[in-house]
Amino acid sequence: MNKNIGFGRIPVGQVEPVIEHGAYPSKATVNEAIPIRARIIREGHDEVAADVILIAPSGKQIRQPLPQVWPEGLDIFEAWVRLDEMGEWNFYIEGYGDAWHTWHHNAEIKLPIDQDVELVCLEGQELFKPAIKNAKSAGDDKAAQLIAEVAAKLKPENDHKELARLVDGKEIDEAMSLYAPRQFATPTQKFPIRVERKRALYGSWYEFFPRSQGAYQDESCKWHSGTLKESEKMLERIAELKFDVAYITPIHPVGSTFKKGPNNSLDATEEDPGSPWAIGSPAGGHDAIHPDLGTIEDFDSFTDKAKSLGLEVALDFALQCSPDHPWVKEHPEWFTIRPDGTIAYAENPPKKYQDIYPINFDNDPEGIFKEVLRLVRFWIDHGVTIFRVDNPHTKPLLFWEKLIAEVNKKNPEIVFLAEAFSRPVVMGNLGKVGFQQSYTYFTWRTSKKELGSYLMEVAHETADFMRPNMFVNTPDINPWQVRSGKPAAFALRMILAATMSPSWGVYSGYELFEHKPYRPEMEVYDHSEKYEYRPRDYEAEPNLNGLMLQLNEIRRKHPALQQLRQVELLETNNDDIFAFIKKDGDSEIIVVVSLNENEAVSGEVSIPDRALPLGNYELIGVHDELSGRNFVWGRKNFVALDPANPAHILVVQRTIH
Repeated sequence: MNKNIGFGRIPVGQVEPVIEHGAYPSKATVNEAIPIRARIIREGHDEVAADVILIAPSGKQIRQPLPQVWPEGLDIFEAWVRLDEMGEWNFYIEGYGDAWHTWHHNAEIKLPIDQDVELVCLEGQELFKPAIKNAKSAGDDKAAQLIAEVAAKLKPENDHKELARLVDGKEIDEAMSLYAPRQFATPTQKFPIRVERKRALYGSWYEFFPRSQGAYQDESCKWHSGTLKESEKMLERIAELKFDVAYITPIHPVGSTFKKGPNNSLDATEEDPGSPWAIGSPAGGHDAIHPDLGTIEDFDSFTDKAKSLGLEVALDFALQCSPDHPWVKEHPEWFTIRPDGTIAYAENPPKKYQDIYPINFDNDPEGIFKEVLRLVRFWIDHGVTIFRVDNPHTKPLLFWEKLIAEVNKKNPEIVFLAEAFSRPVVMGNLGKVGFQQSYTYFTWRTSKKELGSYLMEVAHETADFMRPNMFVNTPDINPWQVRSGKPAAFALRMILAATMSPSWGVYSGYELFEHKPYRPEMEVYDHSEKYEYRPRDYEAEPNLNGLMLQLNEIRRKHPALQQLRQVELLETNNDDIFAFIKKDGDSEIIVVVSLNENEAVSGEVSIPDRALPLGNYELIGVHDELSGRNFVWGRKNFVALDPANPAHILVVQRTIH
C-alpha cells in the first residue's frame, strides 16, 4: 500500500466500494444503481460536504453530490449512481469545506434574533460574489441572476426576519450548493469500477444434459444417446418458459478408463455413458464434440437456434481430464506424477475420482494458459457467451485473473460463473479476480434467520465483488428441503431463489418433483443423471412448469427483481413466514413466503418507514402477481399462506383499488 496516501486537509476515509485497497475493480452492470460511500469529517464546527467524480472509459467526467445520510453522527456520506456504459470506470471523492451551509447555519440563527446582522450580511456578500462568477462561468445565467438578486437584498437595513426567509429558499440553496466557493477541496485517490453487461447480474438459467434429450432404449434394452439436434427441442421449451440462459453439461468425448457406472459405481459396462466431466478419449478432448451427440456443425446449429429464441448458451467448462484425454500423452508434464510413476487422479478423501486427472497448473503454466485461452476462444467462436466453470477453487487464483482479463479484453460480453461451493473467502476471492457470477450457499439456507442473514450478506456485504446465482438444485445437490417430495416444498424454494437473487437457476427434473436420494444420508440423487441417461416427459402431471413461467415473467416485468443491492428484510411475527422488500427506482416489490410446506401459516408483516414510506394516509395498494388479487397494506399486515398458495409477490402501486 502506498505510504504517501493518507488523509488530506479534509479527511475522507473508509471509501466504498474499494476491493483489496483498489487492486481490483468493484463490480457493476450498465445502469445498475450502486452506492458510493465515505466517512468525511473536518475540525471544528464548520460544515463539510463532498462530491463523487465518476470517470467513464471514454474519459468523460461526471460530478455528483455525495450527501450526508442518516445517522448524521456517524459522518456517513453516500450517493447511489448509475454508470451508463460498459468498460473500466474510475471514481474519486472530493471532500471540501462547505462555506455556504456554514454561513447559512449561522444566518438562520442570528438574523431572526438581530445578532451580528451587519457582519452576517457582509460575510454573505463575500460568499455570493464568487458564486455569481462561478455560475456565469458554467453558463448558468438563471442561477447567477438568482444569486445576484438575493445578494442585492442582503443588507442590514432590511427587515431581519425577511432576510432570514430570503436566504432560506430551496432555489437559492440549490444554486449556492453548486456554485459557492469550496474550501480546502481534498480529492482521494482514484478507485476502479468494472461495468459489465446486464447478464452478468441478471438472468434465469435452466440446466440440462444434451445426451438425455431424445435418448431411448430399443427393444433389446440398449440405450441410444440423445443428440444436439434433439436438444434444440429443449431450447424451444425453456424459451417458452421465459428462461434466459440454456446451460448445458459437458458435451465432449468421455473416457473409458475407470468409467463410472450407475450411482458412481466402478462396474460400468460398455452401455453406460460415463460421467461427462471425465473429459477426453481417442475421439478428442475439450475442443471436440462427443460423437454420440453430433458434430461441431450440429453445435453451431444449436447455438444459432438458441440465439434465434433469445437464449444464451452457457457451456460447462471443466479443466480436468479422463485418463484417455489426448493431453495425457501429448503433455504428461501438465499432470502430477506420483513417486510410483503413475498420474495422480482426483481425490477428496475418502472420495476418489479415478476417472478424472486434475491438471497441475504449476507445471508449464504458460503452456497450459495458452491452451486454455485457445479453448475458450474456440467455443466463443462457436456461439458460447457464458462459461460455467467447474471447481475453479481448485486452480490458482492468478490463473483465473489472467485468463478472464485476457478473454474480456477482446470479448467483454463473455460471462464466467464460478461453480465453487467452497469457503466464503475463497468464493469471494474468485469474484474479486474476475468471475462475474458465483454459485451460492442458498441451497443450504432454510430457516427465516438463515435466509435473512444470507440475503443481507449477498446484497450488502459482498455485492461489490461477488454476484450470486441461486440454483434450487444441481446434478450434485439433491436439496434436503425437498426430500419430502411435497409440491409446496419445491414451489417455495423456487419462489425464494427467483426473488432473492437477480440470477437464479434450476436443473431439469426439479419441476417434476424428483427427490429420491441414493442413500438417505447423502445429498445426491438416486440414479444420478451424471452417470445415466435420463429422458423425461416434461409435461407429465403434476409439474411446476406454470410456476416457472410465471416467476420468469414477473422477473422480466419488474426491475426491482433484476437487482441485488436495494433490499431490506421485513419483520414477521411467525418464524414460518419470511418477508423482504426490493426496490429499484419506481419499481417496488414486497415478497412474502411461507417456509412450511406441510400446513397453513398466518402472521403479521411489518413495514418500517425506512423500508417503504407510505405517504400521508399510511396505506398503499398492492397487487399480488401470483394470485392476481389486490390488497390494501399499511404498517402492519395480516397474511395467511398455505401449501397451495405459499407466497405473495406484491407490486406496490401507491394507489388503493
